[in-house]
Amino acid sequence: MLKAAVLAAVAMVGTGCCDPARALRQVEWPVLLVIGAALGLSTAMESTGVAVAIAATFIPTGGGNPWLALTVIYGITTLLTEIITNNAAAALMFPIALSLAQSLGVSDVPFAIAIMMAASASFATPIGYQTNLMVYGPGGYKFTDFMRVGIPLNLLFWGMTVAITPRVFPF
Repeated sequence: MLKAAVLAAVAMVGTGCCDPARALRQVEWPVLLVIGAALGLSTAMESTGVAVAIAATFIPTGGGNPWLALTVIYGITTLLTEIITNNAAAALMFPIALSLAQSLGVSDVPFAIAIMMAASASFATPIGYQTNLMVYGPGGYKFTDFMRVGIPLNLLFWGMTVAITPRVFPF
C-alpha cells in the first residue's frame, strides 16, 4: 500500500495534477512526527523490557482459567496498542500468549485471534493506529474525543471477542 501511495503521489506531481509546493504544504508533519515517536517508543519499550514487564505483571491474574487468561491477554494487548503501535503490541504479546497457552495446555488459536483483534481495534487514542492519526489533525479532533468514543468501543470489542472467539476456535 505504501508503494502504491508513493507511486500515485509521484504520478500526480509528475503529470502536473498537483503542484509540488502545494503537495509539500499538505503533508501533515505533526502526524509524521507522532508516527516516528510511536515507533521509537515501541522500540524502546521492547528493548528495555518494559512491555514484557507490563505483560508479566498482569498475566498471573489469569490463573489456570483459559477464559480469564484470554481476557487478560486481550486487555494487555489493547492497552499496549493504545500506547505504542498495533504491530508492536501484537509482536510483543504473541510469544507471551503462546507460552501461556502452552502452560495452560490449551490451543493457542483463541489467543492469537484475541491479539489480532485487540491490536486492530485501537479506538481510544489517535496514536494507536495510523488511520486515527490521519483524521486527527484534518478533522480538528481533540485527544479526548478519541477517548470519549473509543473507550466504550474498545470495551465492546473486548467483551465480544472474549465471548465469541473460544466458541468459534475452542481452547
